[in-house]
Amino acid sequence: MFSFYIARRYLFSRKSHHTINIISTISVCGVALATMALVVTLSVFNGFRDMVASFFTAFDPELKVTLAEGKCVAADDPALQQLRAHDAVEAYTEVLEDQALIVGNERQWVITIKGVDDNFQQQADIDGILYGDGEFILHADVLDYGIMGIRLAQQLGLGTAYDGALPIYAPRRGERVNMGNPMQSFNRDELYSPGVVFAVNQSKYDASYIVTSIAFARRLFDRQGLVSAVELKLKPGTNLSRTKGELRQLLGDRFRVEDRYEQQADTFRIMQVEKLIAYLFLSFILLVACFNIIGSLSMLMIDKRADVETLRALGADDRQISQVFLLEGWLISGFGAAIGIAVGLLLCWLQMEFGLIKLGNSEGAFIIDAYPVSVHATDLLITFATVLVVGYLSVWLPVRRMTRQLLAATTPNHEN
Repeated sequence: MFSFYIARRYLFSRKSHHTINIISTISVCGVALATMALVVTLSVFNGFRDMVASFFTAFDPELKVTLAEGKCVAADDPALQQLRAHDAVEAYTEVLEDQALIVGNERQWVITIKGVDDNFQQQADIDGILYGDGEFILHADVLDYGIMGIRLAQQLGLGTAYDGALPIYAPRRGERVNMGNPMQSFNRDELYSPGVVFAVNQSKYDASYIVTSIAFARRLFDRQGLVSAVELKLKPGTNLSRTKGELRQLLGDRFRVEDRYEQQADTFRIMQVEKLIAYLFLSFILLVACFNIIGSLSMLMIDKRADVETLRALGADDRQISQVFLLEGWLISGFGAAIGIAVGLLLCWLQMEFGLIKLGNSEGAFIIDAYPVSVHATDLLITFATVLVVGYLSVWLPVRRMTRQLLAATTPNHEN
C-alpha cells in the first residue's frame, strides 16, 4: 500500500520539469490509442460474426443430428425415436440430402437436393427468406415442387417461377455407368416451381440448394425409409447448451449433435483465426506504445532523486522504492487503458447508431451499408487485462535496472 500510494501521488502531481508531464501524457495517449484500436477492431470482427450467424439462422436448425460415421440411417432407428419423444423437442424434421444433376434452359448444374418433412416450415423460418409471388409448398397430389436458391435460379437462367417440369438426375445406387447409354445409369424425376425462391445470402445455399419433399428425395436417390439428418427445433425457453449435452448422452457415440455454430464450423473458425491474428498484431503495437512509458519513468526517477533519499531516510527499503516506479508504469498503462476503452466504446456506439464508416460508396452494393459492430464484455476484459500485463512486463526489466542505478547513486548520500 505504501508503494502504491507514492506511485499514485507521482502520477497526478506536478513535476519540477514540464517536459516530464508532456512525456507522461504522450505515454498515456499512446496506450489509450492502442487500446481503442483493440476495442474497435475486435468489436467489428464480432459484428461480422454475429451478422453471418443471423444469415444462418433462417435456414440452419437449432440442432442437427447426423451419423458420426456413414451417410444415412433408418428413420425408425430406436435412438432417433427416443430423440423424437424428448421433452425439449418442439419440431422433429427428417431430412435426406444428396447431390444430383439439374437440367434446365439447355444448362446443366450439379446441385444439392434437400428433401424435408412437411413440418419444415415449423422448424425453419423459411418464410422470411422467400422471394416471389408464389408460396412455400413441397408437394400436391402427384406433383413435387422444388424451391431453389436465388443464385442457382440465375445460373440456370430462371426466374422466381419457371414453366413446366425441371428434370433432376441422380446416379442409381450400386450400378456402374453404362458408357453406351449413360442416362440408363441415372434415376430421373421432375420438379415443378411453386413460384418462389429463397435467399440466405450464403453461396453454399443460394447457389446450389433445392428444397423439396423427402418423399421425392427418397425416390430419386433410392433411399426409401432412410434419413441423412434430423433437424430439431427446441421449445421456447429451453437451454440450448444443456439440451445439446443431454441429447449427445442420449444418442451416444453413433451420432453427432451440432448447434448452428458447429454446423458452420469452418466459416466461424476462419473468422476466429482472423480475429486472433488482428488481436496479436494490435497487441504488438500496444507493446511498442508501452515503451514510451520507459522514457517517462526514467525522467521521473531523475526528477525524484531527492525524494528517493528522503524515502530511504524514512525507512523504505530498496524493494519498496523499486515497486514505486514499477507501479507508476502500471498506473500509466491502466489509466491509458481506461481512456482507450471509453473512447473505443464511444466510437462503437457512434458506428452502431449512425453507421459512420461505410463498406462502399454505392448504397446497396453490399448486404449491409456500414461496418457492423458488436461489443462483447469478454473482449473488453481481455483488452484491459492485456494492456495491464503488457504494460507491466514492458517496463519491469528496464525499471529494475534503472532503479538499481538510482539507488546506487543515492547510497553514498544516504550513508553520509
